[in-house]
Amino acid sequence: MKNKPELLAPAGDLERLKVALLYGADAVYFGGPSFGLRANAINFTFDEMKEAALFAHSLGKKVYVTVNIILHNKEAKELVSYLQNIEKTGIDAIIVSDPYVISMAKKYTSLEIHLSTQQSTINYEAASFFQKEGVKRIVLGRECSKEEIKEIITRVPIEIETFIHGAMCAGYSGRCVLSNFLTDRDSNRGGCSQICRWDFKLQDQDGKRIEGERDFTLCSKDLSLLKYIPEMIDMGISSFKIEGRMRSVYYIATVVSVYRKAIDKYLEEKENYVYDERLETVLRNCANRDSVPQFFDGSTGEECSYYNGREEVSNQDFLGIVLAYDEEKKEAVIEQRNYFQKKDKIEIFGPHHEDIFYEVGDIYDEDGNLIDIVRHPRQIVRIPMNEKLEPYDMLRIAKLKVDK
Repeated sequence: MKNKPELLAPAGDLERLKVALLYGADAVYFGGPSFGLRANAINFTFDEMKEAALFAHSLGKKVYVTVNIILHNKEAKELVSYLQNIEKTGIDAIIVSDPYVISMAKKYTSLEIHLSTQQSTINYEAASFFQKEGVKRIVLGRECSKEEIKEIITRVPIEIETFIHGAMCAGYSGRCVLSNFLTDRDSNRGGCSQICRWDFKLQDQDGKRIEGERDFTLCSKDLSLLKYIPEMIDMGISSFKIEGRMRSVYYIATVVSVYRKAIDKYLEEKENYVYDERLETVLRNCANRDSVPQFFDGSTGEECSYYNGREEVSNQDFLGIVLAYDEEKKEAVIEQRNYFQKKDKIEIFGPHHEDIFYEVGDIYDEDGNLIDIVRHPRQIVRIPMNEKLEPYDMLRIAKLKVDK
């Protein structure tokens, strides 16, 4: 379909990769054994990269590998063999920030090259430069306004990828060294300790304490561009990127499915498209920070940050994941992820059916014993249910019910 953008999701491991693709992502990105900016993520071995590529390609989808750290001399010596090993896994492209990686990838491999947001590309001259260097796609800096994005797309014949959802950085697209100075962990080499989310006590130039409602933070609110999806599609953006390789399977499934629905709804109903407020509520309920459009619509004021601290309450909506459905017994086999019990009102969502609202009835443990409460972490239970469910369908607390 013309102007249909790619929906690109993060994958912290193989389980999250499969969930992202099954719930509607057209492609996923992840880190390899090294040279990536998520040192604390599980990341993928070369064998796992092969498995990921095979799984994605079986669905007609793609996988990208991040090679986006800022290289020092010692990494430069190991780079070529690493890139060649990546190429052998069958992945579709690499995401890079260092110009040296671009030159080595072009010289020694046939890998498709995407330019990372770490390069902070926010003008058409820079985009043109990298296009001439052999880059096929540019992930623009998150500091671009929609007017700037439009001008880059108009002037430069290159694929443009933009972030649509997820955490923001207090630095300039990740170019921050607070972590280096305060914890000796290099934020540009995968070790960011997120200093911007710490609480700080302020003092004036004379050393006198500045009192506020709460301690000061540098923390940005998250990004969400759900309302702008129609406009971004019409602008001709090639790929919509979701941030969050460290996020849970529930978060990935929820965010991917919401944006998948929004994209498809607009493409199918352009003339009569109506923004679905319920999708926004679902997004808000699965996160633990507020989200705003950030730079896209020109918002750069105090409403975009948590200057006076914030509370991040762990989300407990995710109740379980479906492992299988026994058609003969009409039972769903479920792995628990959070406490739930008989008579709880839940919502079951998945990639291949409308949301199901359900009141929990009988619950059986693995030994066939009737129980009232599912309280043990990752406990396997069976719940009688006439609706046929599929592996990777998920259960969450029902907060909204809509008329079907």
